[in-house]
Parts: sequence; structure tokens; C-alpha cells
Amino acid sequence: MGLMCKARFSFQRRYFMHHLGCLCRLNTVNRWWGRYARRWKHSRGSNNVAEVEANISNRPLTLSTGKLARFADGCAISQIGDTSVLVTAVSKNKPILGAGFVPLTVDYRQKAAAAGRIPTNHLRRELGSTDLEILTSRMIDRSIRPLFPRDYFYETQVVCNLLAIDSKCDPAVASINGASAALAVSDIPWNGPVGAVRVGLIDDEVVINPTRQELKQSELNMVIAGGFRSSVVMIEASANNVVQSKFLKAIRSGVSETQEIIRSIDSLARSAGKPKRTVQRFEPPKEVVDAVRNLCQERYILVFSDETHDKISRDKASNQIRLDNIEKVTEMFPGVDSYYIHEAFRIVSKEVFRNLIFEHDKRCDGRGLDDLRPISCDVDLYKPLHGSAVFQRGQTQVLCTVTFDSKGSALRTDPISELTGGPKEKNFMLHYEFPPFATNETGKVSIGRRELGHGTLAERALVPVIPENYPFTIRLTSEVLESNGSSSMASACGGSLALMDAGVPIESHVAGVAVGLVTKTDENDPTLITDYRVITDLLGIEDYFGDMDFKMAGTKKGITALQTDFKLPASTRIIMDAVQSATRGKSEIIKIMSETIRTHREERKENSPVEDSFEVPIAQRSRFVGPGGYNIKNIQASTGVSIETISETKFSIFAPTPSAMTEAKEMVEKLLERDRAPLLEFGAVYTATIVEVREVGVMVKLYPTMQPALLHNSQLDRRNIRHPSALGMEVGKEIAVKYFGRDPATGAMRLSRKALSAPAATVLNTLAELKQNNAHTNQAAENHSDSNDEIDSSNSTKDSVPDR
Repeated sequence: MGLMCKARFSFQRRYFMHHLGCLCRLNTVNRWWGRYARRWKHSRGSNNVAEVEANISNRPLTLSTGKLARFADGCAISQIGDTSVLVTAVSKNKPILGAGFVPLTVDYRQKAAAAGRIPTNHLRRELGSTDLEILTSRMIDRSIRPLFPRDYFYETQVVCNLLAIDSKCDPAVASINGASAALAVSDIPWNGPVGAVRVGLIDDEVVINPTRQELKQSELNMVIAGGFRSSVVMIEASANNVVQSKFLKAIRSGVSETQEIIRSIDSLARSAGKPKRTVQRFEPPKEVVDAVRNLCQERYILVFSDETHDKISRDKASNQIRLDNIEKVTEMFPGVDSYYIHEAFRIVSKEVFRNLIFEHDKRCDGRGLDDLRPISCDVDLYKPLHGSAVFQRGQTQVLCTVTFDSKGSALRTDPISELTGGPKEKNFMLHYEFPPFATNETGKVSIGRRELGHGTLAERALVPVIPENYPFTIRLTSEVLESNGSSSMASACGGSLALMDAGVPIESHVAGVAVGLVTKTDENDPTLITDYRVITDLLGIEDYFGDMDFKMAGTKKGITALQTDFKLPASTRIIMDAVQSATRGKSEIIKIMSETIRTHREERKENSPVEDSFEVPIAQRSRFVGPGGYNIKNIQASTGVSIETISETKFSIFAPTPSAMTEAKEMVEKLLERDRAPLLEFGAVYTATIVEVREVGVMVKLYPTMQPALLHNSQLDRRNIRHPSALGMEVGKEIAVKYFGRDPATGAMRLSRKALSAPAATVLNTLAELKQNNAHTNQAAENHSDSNDEIDSSNSTKDSVPDR
């Protein structure tokens, strides 16, 4: 009985422990399921797939989510025509305290497979980012960054992968809309959506989302990202001297079209979007800000009202206010993190700086809202340079140099970049450099994304005035020596001066200016602007404390380039005011630049490169080029010139200096002089000397200075001759031959001895035989190689003697 009870107890214990273990495992599974239920549900089916469509200018834009990349916080596929882009958005849950800015990264990658191609590099795979990818990434960044909360310090990455591309539709615009949709459906805090379109201007008619072929005919290439209430979030444009009225018309049309896209993305977010996550706000306590305001406001007013300050002294004085009071504030609030105390000083200084502009319509350096800084220009700085100029505007100083080279030095892009909207070849390049000493700092001297973007903007400003068929490749370098705002627009001004100094026949000066914005917003809606001031010719501190960096460049006639960088959405009215202010500003700058140099030099400088072309008869081409191009390489190495082939008989020669051109031409003349032949008359009879006997015929010379030519067995006699010895032909013997011109394809001479003893009808047959047998005889001459290889080469299909 005791044993039975003991056994029953043991069984019950095992039964209880078994169910307890199952229960524990079940709880674990429940916890796991609660964490990953949504992702697991996505992976099992496509029930959460949602799709919307916006009809933009009779071209549907399709946006979908829920099918691919479900582990991302937000994902969308944007499709226009057959061009599709996959855009993902992921944001970390741990903030970066003290970042001071939204840590947003945008990566746009174009895939060769999307175009049905294989990369042409040695690894046959995608490598680092191309210039086009970086510029597109920057454009997407400027389209979405203004709508993040200002104190959102969570690292966020938006990745745009090109899935497929056709030959018509634009992947950049699809990427902006895809990024907007991915952020809208994600749980990332973002005050979107935005919608983007590309705007063209063809025959004075606005075209929305033009195809690549239409874009080639367009005077305008503009990308606009719009927000709610017809606001503008980003504009990037290049134009061919488009007048202001047409430019503004294109902006209004583009903003209007973006509203349909915004409504579609908003509908997608409502149907398939996630609830926005709750994040920590990094705003200093109100009492800390009030304490800093009471301690420092008056001193900040004195600093920002002192017109004698320059960039360095103003920054030092403002920083000194913080250093003098930070210990007091820290003692007053010992439990507050140092970041919030530093942020309170920044908030108060920004508040004072902006209020002074609103109250007095006067800026920190004493200028009015529309006034420009003092400008000075100088050209022809260094004699060895092809062109040079320095442009100084306030404390922004830029040195520009122009270098000419041959057309072969033009920048050629890879086929993938060309297919996705990049240029096939560029014979004008502007390279922008921003060394750290320009802002009194130390650091690595390198070219980053910012330098590439600023240089491209200045390049776009100058491209419309560069002659289309200019005989040289132009490289314009812009080195920023001092920077206190708008160095990219200073590069456009300095570049225009340097081009004129170099003698490039540009139509007119190009000038650029940056326009800023200071706003007051609604307390309940920080994106709703209630009052604003537009300021012309930005300082660095005005860019930092302001809400907009609006860069515009152009000639007296119209606009050539525009780029905006907003910190909050702006109304179209603000854009119109900014365009008008920039137009007035660039007109004043052009007047000042014209006082230094009004038009381009009529003649280039003495040390400027020269270009010429010359012809080489096809019969002398091989002789001129040499084995493996030896002769051309020797001329180039000896003189420093570049020789390029234009056609079968025409070559172009580029020399860095006129003296190098003279030396190279002498070498070419000397090389070809040995092969100069007398002018031969068609149908004339000449006495030829046999210099070699071959199985297929004899090699003869009409003149001692000429290279030997082949007289085929078929043209030796009316009878069929298998070997020239049958007629007693031997080296040194003189025979009479008739000249029938040269073969138009190979340049080989057509000679006949048979025609001298033949009737007139037979002469016609002889000409036909010469044409038919020309290729055969030349091939036979090539195959007959003996001790005189040079003579054999001279009688090949491209090595006969030309007419003189």
C-alpha cells in the first residue's frame, strides 16, 4: 500500500512538472509571439499589401507597401512607367544625445541589373557611390529632412534601391515619392508626406515629369517637392537662361501637381500605416531657458547689434557670453543635464538674433534686408594660368582658375549613369574645394558630399553660357579661401570672371546670390508661418539661425540654376519674394563684375593651348601611325601634345603651348616628307623600275622617292602568267606601265603593263580586273614576307603612296 501511494505521488509529480514545463514554454512562446506577431504575419502572406495610384500628367505613379522588406520600419515601392524604386526607412530606438541635428542618412543606389547591364569595372559589381548617386541622395535628403521634429536625435537611414529602369521615366523623382511613402507608413515621427515632380519647359509650355527625350529639348530641368497647403519643401533646378516670369509659372505648376501625390500617400498611410512611436523630446526645461534669458539677453543684443564685429569676433563674443554664465546656470539647476543648459543658450541667442531683424529690419552687420556685402574682383592673377580670378564678397573669398585641355580629356560617365540621367560626356567641369582653413579650423583636406554638391550647383549655373562646340575641354577649379556664407554662389561669380579672363566666348556674366528667411510660426503648429522676412546675401550666422538657404544664379537675361535648403515648409509667396530678391541681387553683382572685365578676351593668352588639324592620305596612314602607334606616341612624348583620330585621313592635334604645336608639326612634316610622291596623271604612261620579284607579281617604283607598288601577274601581259620570270622580269629592269589612279578604299596604286599592248575594249576589262583583284593582290603582298618587311607593310591595304 505504501509502495502504491509512493508510486502514485511520483506519477502525479511528474505529471505536474510536465504540465508546468509546457506552461512555461507556452508563456515564452506567447511573449515571443507578442513581440514578432506582426513581422510573422507579414512573412506568411500578403494580406497587408496596400497600393495607391496618382495620375500625374497622364503618367500614373504607383505607390505600394507591405510586400517587400517587411523588417524595415517603413517600406514602399514607387513606380513610374517601368521604373521602380524600393525605398526603406529604419530609425534606431536609442537617441544620440547632443547631436544638435537630425542624424539622417539617405543612400540612393543605382543597380546595373536594373538596366539589364553588368558593371564595367574590373570587379564587375557595384563599387562606391557615383557622383550622380551622391547628388540624388542629397536631393532626397533636402526633400524629407525639414519635416522631421527638430529635436529628433534618433539615427535614421533611408535607402533607395533601383529595382528597374526604363528609357523614359525618372528614378530620382520616384525615389523622393517612395521615401515620402516609406516614412509616412512607418512608425517614425515625421510631419509628412511630401510629393515630388520634375518640371520641364518646352516651347514655353510647362511639362510635368518629362521623359528623358523631352528633357533634352527642355529649357528647364526642375525638381519640386511640395507639402501640405501647397507649401514648398525643396527646389532644385538648372535652366537655360529662363526669364523670371516663366520660372515662377513652372514653380506654381509643379507645386499644384504635387498635391495629388500627397493625397495619395496620405491615403496609403491611413490604410496601411503604423502608429507613430513615442519618442523622448530633447527640449530644455522652460525655467532653464528663462534663467538664461534673464542673465544673457542684454549682452546678446549688444553683440548682435555691434556692426563692427566680423565673423570671428562675433562668434567669440557670443561664445564668451555662454562661458561667463554657464557655471551660474549649472549651480541654479544642478540636476539638469549639461546638454539642456547649452541648448538653452542656443535658443536664447537665436531668439535675440531673429527678433532684432523683425523689430528693426536691420541685420547684425548693419545692412538692410536687401543690401549686399562689399564686393571686389580681380582677374589675370598669375601669368602661367590660362585664366584666373578672385571674387571677394564680404568675408567670403574664392579663387578660380581655368585650365584648357584636349577634347580627349572630357569626362565620360559609365553607361549605367548615362541611362539613369547622367551626362554621356562633359567637356566643362567645375571642381569645388573647401579647405578647413577657410573657416579658421583644422581637419582633413578632402572632397566630400558637400563639396560635390556645391561644385555641381556652381557648374550648372555656368553651363548655359559655355559655347556648345568649344574646341577644348575646360576645367574650372574653385578654391574657397575664406567663407562666411554662400561660397557656392561666389564660385559661380568667380568662375564667370575666370572664364572671361581665359578668353572663353561666354555670352555674358553669371552671378549668384543666397537669399535667407527668418520666420515666426504658430505656437500650436510650428510649420505654419505667420510672419517672415526675406534677407539677401546671407552671412554664415544668418544661415545657421535662419530658416532657408535659397541659392539662385543667372545672367542679366534670366535664371540658370537654383537650389533651396529649407528648415520648414515655405509658401509659394515666400518663394516668389525670394526669386525677386535674388534677381535684384544678381543684377547688382553683374554690374560690379563688369567693371573689372566687361567681356571675354578676344584672343587667348600667349601660353594658352592651341588646336589644329591635318590630313594624312590613307596610303600614308600606317606610315604616320607606326607599328602599334609608335610614331604618334613618340611625337606626344617628345612635345607634350595630344593627337587624336577624327576620321581615316584626318587627325586633330592639341598642344599646351604654341611652341609645342610648332615642334609637333615639324616632326609630323619630317615624318611624312620621306613619303612625298610626285603628282601622277590618270592614264599616263610611266617608266617603272623593278625592285623585287614575287610569285604574285613584281614590286616596282615609279620614282626613287616613292614606295614600291605591286604590279600583279594579271597586269603584266595579255597572256596568263604564273610567275614574272616567264617574261624575263628581274630586279633592276625598267618597264613601261600605265597609271589608273588609286583604290578608293585602300589607297593602293592601280598599275598595268598589259593595258599598253591591249586594244581600247580590253582597257576597260583591265580596269575591272584591277578593281576585282585589288584586295587579292594586296593580301598576297602582305602574306609574301621576306627580308624586307617594311616594303611588305607599305603595300598592305593601308600603306601605299599618296598623291601630292
